[in-house]
Amino acid sequence: MSTWIVTEGLIGTENQCLGVAESLDIKPVVKRIKLNEPWKTLSPYLQLEIERTFSSEGDEVAPPWPDLLIASGRKSIAASRFIKRKSGGKTFVVQIQDTRIARSDFDILAVPAHDPASKLKAANIVVTQATPNRITKEKLETARTHFIAFHSLPAPRLGVLIGGTAGKQILTADMVHDLSQQLKKLSERGYGLMITTSRRTGDANKNILQNTLKGPNIYFWDGEDENPYFGILGWADALIVTSESMSMVSEAATTGKPVYTVNLNGSKARHRRMQENLREKGIIRNFEGQIDEWTYEPLNDAGIIAEEIRRKSGLF
Repeated sequence: MSTWIVTEGLIGTENQCLGVAESLDIKPVVKRIKLNEPWKTLSPYLQLEIERTFSSEGDEVAPPWPDLLIASGRKSIAASRFIKRKSGGKTFVVQIQDTRIARSDFDILAVPAHDPASKLKAANIVVTQATPNRITKEKLETARTHFIAFHSLPAPRLGVLIGGTAGKQILTADMVHDLSQQLKKLSERGYGLMITTSRRTGDANKNILQNTLKGPNIYFWDGEDENPYFGILGWADALIVTSESMSMVSEAATTGKPVYTVNLNGSKARHRRMQENLREKGIIRNFEGQIDEWTYEPLNDAGIIAEEIRRKSGLF
């Protein structure tokens, strides 16, 4: 069985698709496409996809067509529709995220519970709680072994995943200063801290964090060595995550560990709806400087989509 993953190359959307493929235990061909104008600007609303829709600057979209296609992201919609049509309907097409148009063109359309499309009564719509991802119990166990050095940090260990400014969501210096002071107090109380930042964090904000958070109880990833992200998720007893990344919040909530969010101002409505949904289900809480213990059923959104593919596609 041949499988393609099609995205525009964004890490977040690609990981959504890879998580589903890994839940199916299949090894896909990953295609990162680019669109020519006018489709680049107007897709998916322009529709009318033809060979010239796809730019030679991206991966080729040409036969032989796959048995299974898993796609995510706005620009991938053109490829999904094109491949479905060109394969004579033989390719089983799974589209992650609401397309807003022509929803019936896809064999499975996976949308999160906070999306208005989740309320539609359509046989091809699969509802997830948040964003599908690659986090599994097995991967976290492997990461614990690989990043065994985290064992030297005192327990309980806190994983602190700091993103940063994204669009109108701004991570301000004042917010970072307040967060740093809260984390410092937790470290002084004996918590081990495993901290990672991203390019969005910004050098000035990183400097605030690094200047405030020092000591034997603290690990701060400097971006030089191997990315310890999975190791942090594996070793953490609880997680503190900035709210601008739905993928990062979803990954944290897939671990089954207590998840606190540091909420950035200016968040989009869909971000707020997702977090409200997860808060109502007792999965995440707002971070206010204290750490509690609670349990919940870990998210398994990639597994939910994979199970629907097994049930409906006739390929397994």
